[in-house]
Amino acid sequence: MALELSTAGILVKYAIEATAGTRPTTGYTAIPGIKSIPEINPEPNMLDVTPLSETEYHRYIPGLKDVGGAIGLTVNHYSDFRTAWDAMYEAWETANASGKALWVEFYIPDDESFFFRAVPSKLGFGGAEVDGVLENVAYFTPNYIAGWSTHSA
Repeated sequence: MALELSTAGILVKYAIEATAGTRPTTGYTAIPGIKSIPEINPEPNMLDVTPLSETEYHRYIPGLKDVGGAIGLTVNHYSDFRTAWDAMYEAWETANASGKALWVEFYIPDDESFFFRAVPSKLGFGGAEVDGVLENVAYFTPNYIAGWSTHSA
């Protein structure tokens, strides 16, 4: 029997590589205020290998996978979030200068976590409206998908 999972308690965390090219297994820091996470499901490019002799159907093989560019996380734009995002961005800038990468963990309670390597973007202003919550969209650009694994420590 399947165990359905809730989105309650999901955390977005990050860590910087201690050794370049190696995903950290400890030391992840949660980013507060995340309201929604978009799909990250790499779509393979389809390469047409149909020979001229085919008379009815095209044939394809999978090519390179495309994560679709930057992903936007909807956030509550309050000072704790902005402080955490700015600290993460600065840590990434320092790490990037020495050849190390930033890793993101989508922590799913009662399941495994989803990991990917990414480049964060600086925050802009997400707009405002009357009688609304001040929100923003914070962007990561994934450049490697590790996928599902046990939670970080």
